[in-house]
Amino acid sequence: MDDTPKKFKYNWGIEATLDVIGGKWKPLVMYQLKEGTLRFSKILSLVQPRITQRMLTKELRELEKDGLVNRKVYPQVPPKVEYSLTEKGRSLMPILDQLCDWGYEHMGDDIEFQCEE
Repeated sequence: MDDTPKKFKYNWGIEATLDVIGGKWKPLVMYQLKEGTLRFSKILSLVQPRITQRMLTKELRELEKDGLVNRKVYPQVPPKVEYSLTEKGRSLMPILDQLCDWGYEHMGDDIEFQCEE
């Protein structure tokens, strides 16, 4: 018996993209990694109070599984873990920048921070 999971076939490119970066948190987490490598605690502080530690862990694991984020663990006590975007993850930055710009342009009165250039 073959235990290999069957690969899901998407109907549209946008469906595949949203499957990988969809949801409330993944784009925000990726956007925080735009400028470079961050430790878990720093990502959490940048996205809180809107995200829990448990949810951030889940989202980072999924982003890593999908090849968008690198996770580097340093063998020390206490553990040190750093996250950065992969090449595949960085390729999504123009799209996330456009989403940020659109939000600022059309909903600017409700936005506290401007998009980072």
